[in-house]
Amino acid sequence: MTHGPRLVAGIDSSTQSCKVVVRDAATGALVRQGRASHPAGTEVHPDHWWAALQEAVADAGGLDDVAAVSVGGQQHGMVCLDADGEVVRPALLWNDTRSAGAARDLVDELGGPEEGGRAWAEAVGVVPVASFTITKLRWLAEHEPDHAARTAAVCLPHDWLTWKLSGSTDLGDLTTDRSDASGTGYWSAATGDYRTDLLERAFGSVPRLPRVVAPGAVAGTTPTGILLGAGAGDNAGAALGLGAREGDVVVSIGTSGVVTAVTPVPPVDPTGSVAGFADATGLFLPLVATLNGARVLDATARLLGVDHEALSALALEAPSGAGGLVLVPYLEGERTPNRPDATGSLHGISLATATRPMLARAAVEGLMCSLADGLDAIVATGVRPERAVLVGGAAASEAVRTVAAEVLGVPVAVPPPGEYVADGAARQAAWAASGSEAPPKWDREGTEHVAPRAVPAIRARYAEGREKHLDKTT
Repeated sequence: MTHGPRLVAGIDSSTQSCKVVVRDAATGALVRQGRASHPAGTEVHPDHWWAALQEAVADAGGLDDVAAVSVGGQQHGMVCLDADGEVVRPALLWNDTRSAGAARDLVDELGGPEEGGRAWAEAVGVVPVASFTITKLRWLAEHEPDHAARTAAVCLPHDWLTWKLSGSTDLGDLTTDRSDASGTGYWSAATGDYRTDLLERAFGSVPRLPRVVAPGAVAGTTPTGILLGAGAGDNAGAALGLGAREGDVVVSIGTSGVVTAVTPVPPVDPTGSVAGFADATGLFLPLVATLNGARVLDATARLLGVDHEALSALALEAPSGAGGLVLVPYLEGERTPNRPDATGSLHGISLATATRPMLARAAVEGLMCSLADGLDAIVATGVRPERAVLVGGAAASEAVRTVAAEVLGVPVAVPPPGEYVADGAARQAAWAASGSEAPPKWDREGTEHVAPRAVPAIRARYAEGREKHLDKTT
């Protein structure tokens, strides 16, 4: 009797949707996939994630024939459970900003912006901002004390979904992984320990916390015997799905911009610009996020009355540096640098630069220079980049790929579009099923390679415009 390939499944439970991929455990070949939408908002009841997961699994043809499954999920979300395992209140997501004041208070309590920032960075690798779970717990304790009192356990979105897949109702069976735990604000990637003292400072008590499962270990099983992988936060899942290795920098340009790097050394950045996360393999994943990603191109295309393909063509008509025209792209405020109330600005307008191609080029260069600033922050923690892996919707733009090679100063790899978080979760599931010491090697065909063509003048001119802009907004 001939048996088919051994299959594994990866789940990406993101802010907007749930995606499921089923892949061959040995080769990584895609067998089938499915998806379902999540409701909008910054506050969502976890039951919606579970319903979407069931729909996405059905759309992918079910999981009856898979050996293992793993969940990648949106980071930082606060899921509070009572003593019976029931959800106390809708989860606060990473993009819910009501805890911004709590974040400032937590930093001030450890010594103020400078001393407090260093204390937090050294303790847990991150400086509290509204995204992180610990700030949401402080907000809950202050604004919803009855809900805080009912909270017997706290977990993250991917933790809760893994627990639901196990069929358990025992809070003692909650698990997480080091990548997602590193974004809570009360677990140290450097030591591998929970900082319950910081959690108690924030929340007033220490609820039950998930057991941290090693990257390639088995977290449990479903009621039908399917192995459950450790899971991962979405950025770590994407890095694993891409096969990112030490020396790689992943530059993701979606709605926002994200720069991450794989490194063996836990980074410490007291300014809070770089979050010292863990990755999904046992290494570390310093991360910088910007608010203004592909929306910079969206806005410029709308202004010029063109689609993205035409915007790219216009940008490539203009010379490198756009004749000195600089767009500082803080259109939605900015997180890196921390200027939440900033707006964008345009510098160097002249008769020569007031053209559609020059503006298109300035928009692409401004976007990439902003991301390069994020890369500089990561380099300042000791990372030495050898290659940039360019992903996200904007990576499809030829102009973006061209300017990336000019601005980032390292070779650029552009893999084909894919569900990288779900793929990383599937690769982790295959790792757990194999029992090996390292994840399986899956070849990804179709990657475009762009040689570096550094044009230092682009960043030098951008830096002038950025500093003028920041001087006016401080």
